[in-house]
Amino acid sequence: MLIFDNTANFQSMLNNFPKNIIPKVSLHTIGCRLNQAETAIIAGGLKKRGFEIVEFGQPADLTVINTCTVTGQADAKSRKAVRQSIRTNPEAFIAVIGCYSQMAADEISRIKGIDLIIGTEHKFQIADYLNGLHKRTEPLIINTPEISKGEFVIETSGLCSANTRANLKIQDGCSFVCSFCIIAKARGPARSRKFRDILAEAEKLAQTGYKEIVLTGVNIGTYNSEGKQFTDVLAALENTAGLERIRISSIEPTTVDKNLIDCIAASNKICRHLHIPLQSGDDDILESMRRKHTADEFKEIMEYAADTIPNIGLGTDVMVGYPDESEEQFMNTKNLLNNLPVSYFHVFTYSDRKGTSAYKLKPKVDHHVKKYRNRILIELGNREKYNFYKSFLGKELDVLFEEKVKDKWSGLSDNYMRIKAKSNLDLHNKICTVRLNEIDKDTLIGELV
Repeated sequence: MLIFDNTANFQSMLNNFPKNIIPKVSLHTIGCRLNQAETAIIAGGLKKRGFEIVEFGQPADLTVINTCTVTGQADAKSRKAVRQSIRTNPEAFIAVIGCYSQMAADEISRIKGIDLIIGTEHKFQIADYLNGLHKRTEPLIINTPEISKGEFVIETSGLCSANTRANLKIQDGCSFVCSFCIIAKARGPARSRKFRDILAEAEKLAQTGYKEIVLTGVNIGTYNSEGKQFTDVLAALENTAGLERIRISSIEPTTVDKNLIDCIAASNKICRHLHIPLQSGDDDILESMRRKHTADEFKEIMEYAADTIPNIGLGTDVMVGYPDESEEQFMNTKNLLNNLPVSYFHVFTYSDRKGTSAYKLKPKVDHHVKKYRNRILIELGNREKYNFYKSFLGKELDVLFEEKVKDKWSGLSDNYMRIKAKSNLDLHNKICTVRLNEIDKDTLIGELV
């Protein structure tokens, strides 16, 4: 459903505020790094139009909640955030945007106190629908099932909260349509951001002071714009003055080839880190999931990355409890993980999503069996991560420090390890060499060299 609204001019809205009073906006993100990137873009646009950005939960004239619908739990988190906002700021104009808004606008509209609901296609035009920030008796819904298929540009640079790493959106949507995933419907088909537009934002972010950018999207390895591929984006970003790190976010295995890995190996800026989702180590399950790779193909590319790039951090995602997953098929996944050069992995328990083809598959795996399998893989993942961290004890790594937590500065190595070190100096947004001495849970503790 698409409802248009003849809103007042945005500047007229700002003029309604008393002189010397700046309207305040708080923004909150549920979900993935791409959502975080988009919230930053919206924040940048609102700030450019005269808003002051305040922390979520603080008094504000406008609250924007960017939602997620990847799982039922994500839907619940989105609703909880909306209700929390209404309780905290009952007089604020409440705007709910993003993937959950795209898929369940009518459901969201039943929450009293919401003023605006915007789906995927129009969320960046939020300023056009603010109605002078006057509360509504019923929410305005801006939504359409048709999502653009062409290349896109983004007019505003992202406004990220921490001045160390910035998310840079280069792509949106997915055309792979895995059987368990609703995101292809929520975000539409794969499409790429125009090449020059990416470079322009990267330059602005570097000039602002960001040392690292994280390339984000739904399926970034499928990037294709103006004859440029994903590796062309990486090559061009290497020439961005002031930028010291380029990090690749989650990337599908069928888009990771030896050419990309060789590109990372030869680079001085691309982080030695790849997160490549596996989902299952059983070929029959992979086929049912409509994944485009086999277990052996996945193993081959992971081993090539580990052999080609010394000390690379390799992560993955796996799912347990997919419909009709047998004990043998689960063990195939466990055994594959046990033989992969992974430094960490995330374990997800399958949950039904209406609108996906897996929703109709039977039989379903018993809840207690899913819980057991989840625990087994989490324990394996913890051991793999500990062993990876242990291999760096006594070695030195460069760390981009973000913030001071108690008496230690905390930051990330390029291969995606959380590292802390004591210092009386201001290390925020600085890259320093650290000698690694001990492991504390999921963190390495070291000293500045």
